[in-house]
Amino acid sequence: MNKKVTSVFAYLGIIFWLIAFLAGDKEGAKFHLNQGLVLFIGGVISGVISIIPVIGTFVGCILSIVILVFAIMGIISALKDEEKPLPLIGSIQLLN
Repeated sequence: MNKKVTSVFAYLGIIFWLIAFLAGDKEGAKFHLNQGLVLFIGGVISGVISIIPVIGTFVGCILSIVILVFAIMGIISALKDEEKPLPLIGSIQLLN
């Protein structure tokens, strides 16, 4: 896979992220792989928060919407071949 496809796959969920990480251009798309991994972890946290009755459900729903918007922003950035960090979470570095 080339850099652009790998970058887009990084935002489509953990299965696509794994495919991009294992079969894609890791060095060219490292920025987007990192952003996608941070979004996945945020989605897991959102799911855990959603288990809490009433207020957790509301906060989890809001977080899920924010994560979806961030993923769309990341895909657009990847399609433009830009390395624009996502708001709030763009500075988190998980991959070296």
